[in-house]
Amino acid sequence: MQWMDFYYAPAHILHDPQELQRPGTHSQNYYCEVAVRGLALRDALLASGLAARQAPLDFGLDPVLAVHDARMVQLLQAAYERFAAEAGAAGPVIPDTFSVQERPRRWPRTIYGQLGGYCFDRSSPIFAGTWQAVYGSVQTALSAAAAVQEGAAAAYALCRPPGHHAHADLYGGFCYLNNAAVAAHWLAQRAAACGRQQRVAIVDVDYHHGNGTQAIFYERADVFVCSIHADPYDEYPYYWGHADETGAGAGVGFNLNVPLPLGADEEMYFAALLPALEKVNQFQADRLVISLGLDTCLGDPTGTFRLQRDAFWRMGAALAALRLPTVVVQEGGYRLDTLGENIVAFFQGFLGE
Repeated sequence: MQWMDFYYAPAHILHDPQELQRPGTHSQNYYCEVAVRGLALRDALLASGLAARQAPLDFGLDPVLAVHDARMVQLLQAAYERFAAEAGAAGPVIPDTFSVQERPRRWPRTIYGQLGGYCFDRSSPIFAGTWQAVYGSVQTALSAAAAVQEGAAAAYALCRPPGHHAHADLYGGFCYLNNAAVAAHWLAQRAAACGRQQRVAIVDVDYHHGNGTQAIFYERADVFVCSIHADPYDEYPYYWGHADETGAGAGVGFNLNVPLPLGADEEMYFAALLPALEKVNQFQADRLVISLGLDTCLGDPTGTFRLQRDAFWRMGAALAALRLPTVVVQEGGYRLDTLGENIVAFFQGFLGE
């Protein structure tokens, strides 16, 4: 049986929006990125025998600051304590006002105003332990990237919170730092066997478009970003992810979006995925980063696609056929009763089981 290492930071449980859920209300799905997700993924992989758990290394903040705005990172680090001081009581930090400008010309002194300058929705609350979880999540992605750079054929980063909605200077959509983008940029700075800097392909198979990943690399030719997702005319994140968004400047032609209609089944999904992977193959990357969302499954509370267990096996096999050293970074997936079997099916396909 083939196997690989997976990296897991126990501190992810310190961030748990489940306390904001109210049974029978919209909040039950709105705050579904809960701590038990990470436990379910971890336990399923350990039981499968496909992967061996490793503790992440600590690469510090330099790789994060190479991708993300320093002031946003500082805000995420201090938001809980600052909010408690200004509000007079501790509690989940959720902005109630949002800047509709690219950046406010006059920066607010208050934490209330600063949050709205960097956050684009209400789905990403900050708790006392959120920064520890976020920091552990991005170090998990960097550790998997380092393992692949050092010769592993593949490694899995069980990232929680996820990251692909986070821009360089915006957070939201359950995401705070863009784990996949930080790992991809780190890999792109390493030297390839031929001496040049490495070319990296990112394939995002989450149900929702990875707007943050797209934005971070939109003007770059060294990182090819491919996303298969629900049509943003109908689905979150709404304002990014259309097929005509192909890059800008040096990045023209290096961004590929394949939006699918709501309710897409396995046949429709693979009719889109396989030609997209051929485009990825033509890029001739040195390394592959997969943003793995399992929210494409039938019955996911955030999605409408109808993939089932066998489709995840097939997806893993299709991505493995690119034959690239691969970092798999966990993104979404919120149907808890099938989460474990779907991650195992994906890696069974990917590892050739």
